[in-house]
Amino acid sequence: MPVNIQTLTDIRKLIKNELSQLYPEAEISSLSDIIIKTLLGTGRLHQLSYPDMVVSEEKRKKIEEIISELKRGRPIQYIFGETLFYSCVIRVNEHTLIPRLETEELVDLIIKENNGYQGDIIDIGTGTGCIAIALAKNIPGAHITAIDISAEALKTARLNAIYNAVQVSFLRADILVPDKIPCIPAGILVSNPPYVRDSEKNMMHMNVLDHEPYSALFVPDKDPLIFYRAILEASDKLISAGGKIYFEINESLGNEVAAITKKYGFRSTEVLKDLNGKERFVKGIKNGR
Repeated sequence: MPVNIQTLTDIRKLIKNELSQLYPEAEISSLSDIIIKTLLGTGRLHQLSYPDMVVSEEKRKKIEEIISELKRGRPIQYIFGETLFYSCVIRVNEHTLIPRLETEELVDLIIKENNGYQGDIIDIGTGTGCIAIALAKNIPGAHITAIDISAEALKTARLNAIYNAVQVSFLRADILVPDKIPCIPAGILVSNPPYVRDSEKNMMHMNVLDHEPYSALFVPDKDPLIFYRAILEASDKLISAGGKIYFEINESLGNEVAAITKKYGFRSTEVLKDLNGKERFVKGIKNGR
């Protein structure tokens, strides 16, 4: 890498030149914004207003190290150890899936449809805890239980709850062993389970495949609804009559998830699209007994 980097303009050019073969231009611009804002404390407006701002040698070397990690495919969120999610700062690591924009949309949907709710909420497959924490912050009257099979993910989620100053109950359990799941009849259940089929790996970027936890992403082609079915099979003890269920889904499996949700006693079942027009969510209401 060149050693004569002096200004913000030089740094942006460096990042663009070094990453141009790996990332699209829009993503490189976003990465530049994140790197410069995080290391130098300057937002996009300041960067545009003061392009000749001189950068110290120490910061320049750190930026070069970050570029090297990005070129090896490591996600920027793992490099910095955190990301923003629905106005919450969420710490991430290789034991946890990086929160996606679609999941923020799911959280937004739940908050808008349940403003003022004061009952129990269950989040299954919590990972970083991002869904549970955002809901706790925005539906303060709710009591939230977040479940995951991974001890390491739960460790991170607990730290995130503390970091964001919210109360969430965390529980280690395997939804595929429903007999081990405690009876918590909630008014709302949300889950963003693994839903990417093994055959879809070739459509994913290397920074996902090489760094994010496999078990949080993929399901076998022969049984892609395995986690949805397990949750629905346990729904009698997890969701009270009239309670709501919210799923994030594979865009290719909306009808299948909706059908199985109806099969297990949910009415008003809908498949909803995300902001990109992809079928990304299923919701329903538990029938009374």
